[in-house]
Amino acid sequence: MENFLDELNPEQLAAVTAAPGHLLVLAGAGSGKTRVLTHRIAWLLETHAASAHGILAVTFTNKASHEMRQRLEKILPFESRHLWIGTFHSIAHRLLRLHYAKAQLAENFQIIDSDDQYRLIRRILAQLNLDEKQFPPRQAQWFISAQKEKGLRAHAIDDERDAFMRTQVKIYTAYEALCQQNHLVDFSELLLRVHELWRNEPEILAHYRARFSHILVDEFQDTNSMQYAWIRQLAGEHTQVMIVGDDDQSIYGWRGAQAENLAHFSRDYPNVTTVRLEQNYRSTKTILNAANAVIAQNSDRLGKELWTEGETGEPISLYEAFDEHDEARFIRACIQRAFDQGYSYKDIAILYRSNAQSRVLEETLLEGNISYRIYGGLRFLDRAEIKDCLGYLRLLYNTDDDTAFERVVNQPPRGIGDKTLQQLRDLAREEKISLWQACEKARLNKTLTPRAATSIAEFMNLIESLKPLMNSMPLDQVLDKMIQGAGLQAHYQKDRSEKGLAKVENLAEFIVFAREFKAEENSELPLVAAFLSQAVLDSGEKEAALGEDAVQMMTLHSAKGLEFPMVFMAGLEEGLFPHYLSANEADGLAEERRLCYVGMTRAMKKLYLTHAQSRSLHGSGSLKQRSRFLAEVPEEYLQQERRQTKFSAYPTQRSPTRLQANTSGFSLGQTVRHPLFGEGTVLDLEGQGEHTRVQVRFKHSGSKWLVLSFAKLEKV
Repeated sequence: MENFLDELNPEQLAAVTAAPGHLLVLAGAGSGKTRVLTHRIAWLLETHAASAHGILAVTFTNKASHEMRQRLEKILPFESRHLWIGTFHSIAHRLLRLHYAKAQLAENFQIIDSDDQYRLIRRILAQLNLDEKQFPPRQAQWFISAQKEKGLRAHAIDDERDAFMRTQVKIYTAYEALCQQNHLVDFSELLLRVHELWRNEPEILAHYRARFSHILVDEFQDTNSMQYAWIRQLAGEHTQVMIVGDDDQSIYGWRGAQAENLAHFSRDYPNVTTVRLEQNYRSTKTILNAANAVIAQNSDRLGKELWTEGETGEPISLYEAFDEHDEARFIRACIQRAFDQGYSYKDIAILYRSNAQSRVLEETLLEGNISYRIYGGLRFLDRAEIKDCLGYLRLLYNTDDDTAFERVVNQPPRGIGDKTLQQLRDLAREEKISLWQACEKARLNKTLTPRAATSIAEFMNLIESLKPLMNSMPLDQVLDKMIQGAGLQAHYQKDRSEKGLAKVENLAEFIVFAREFKAEENSELPLVAAFLSQAVLDSGEKEAALGEDAVQMMTLHSAKGLEFPMVFMAGLEEGLFPHYLSANEADGLAEERRLCYVGMTRAMKKLYLTHAQSRSLHGSGSLKQRSRFLAEVPEEYLQQERRQTKFSAYPTQRSPTRLQANTSGFSLGQTVRHPLFGEGTVLDLEGQGEHTRVQVRFKHSGSKWLVLSFAKLEKV
């Protein structure tokens, strides 16, 4: 251990060896915060300022706690298992196992995850005779978790003036009773139950206050109100608290995180020592200076600026695409070029704001035979909401498709329970008929309960009403009506979380997917059948296996804590990034900007920023305005990449030539008609001669780039 401090820079050393007292470490991206935390623990033990028995280290993920243990074992003369290191939830779980009786729990209590909680709430809604359409389970789930994070039990909530609140409290009350009866504890309950244990059993709280002389908390900007209250309650008057965080990387406000807890810490703990870790060991000077310029636009920061002794590095590449397909082709071409120059695919990441963006990127990488992995998520066609859409479409095409029937008959919930489904399965097996035919027979014989019979009838009427549309409407319009009629969009819109929003956006992107689908010329299948077949084949194109050399694709939220030599940030457009739900609110916009800062600082050597003039995303094609975040990057750090043409694999070296009306025959804003896409408006013109291209926004087909020599456009 004698040389373990030698590798620290002056600021890291100051944090590690700080005198006794409360300590706030503002740790910028890539500044070595994990190193500081582990070395602080080692320092406390080496100087006998604390014993292994007296240290509690709290992280936010199991991965982070595992990494901390691994690092500690390299510098400590004993195994780290003697230390209390873990997430808020794992530590709370450990405490409740030790004091289950005092916490009013059974010895064999079980933890339930989000899916278990959802199913439990559905049972309660049925018991209370509440309609899931009016009171969605996800909404009740969100409400219960939010109240627990505030430290509120159902009986403590003021619901006198609000009928909606009264119903939610009623659900919460029944949920509490059912969990207690069945010895179940959800994630939010873990922290709240320990908080109440300490409040109600002062001798237990006194024991742990005496035991833990030092509490160290990682990623403090991500704490919610209960987690902060939990730390303050345990620390009391004498325990020394060290927190490490970065207000510029607080990006989880949508799930309860409160960046202001960092500022509150200095208020709640007088005479706190503050150390700023600003030396970055990850990115080039160019990337850091650009990221600093963006985040500087946020007010109410605690203040720090990253710097590096490393190289200046390459300029940040900025590419303005025609549309999302051009953007994806550009990214693919750059990846191919980087691979040829010695990069591994795993050194490259593509980051995006919305999960729905991955669809076009995935297709384009597959076309180029580039391996990829979706980090922390599913491929587009593997997502549950997309499989629901495909299930409905399969049933429209063939009502005897039992697998599709089982997937969608009660999705979204329409009162068709397991008992009814089992009746239908038994009848289908006995009669050797499909489940759809079993429904018809059961309705005819009146063997179902009146409620189940009504729900089945409504479902069958929905499918029957949609089937004729397949022969009279474009596929994307059929899907649109199907999604609306089935209630899928309304169902997911009721989930106000980021996850629910992503599902709604994915449904809209699936409509775009259908709009762009073209069957092979020699295909003898009907369009719907060809589309379904292609979707199955595409989903069969497996992403790279774990450990295989592959490009990493992920949302910006998933990228936090990671780093890559080369990073692409795609879709920097107003309404997409910053997201339209956040752009008009000061707090929301500030968090979006922090998300941009996080994305930029994932890049070690090379950063690409891309945006599109038009994008068919979330169901409609529209002109896009470039993100305000791009304007906040000083031009001295940017290099404008030239546009690609239809015939080039890599970015060209010259800009396209804009055409005037007298050379192309068309002018901006002119109304035109296409034999396939119908009427539209000219948005842009470029190129020369036979390569002249025109961008048209069609009323029913979105925005498209067409080669004039082939487009057969007519002036209206």
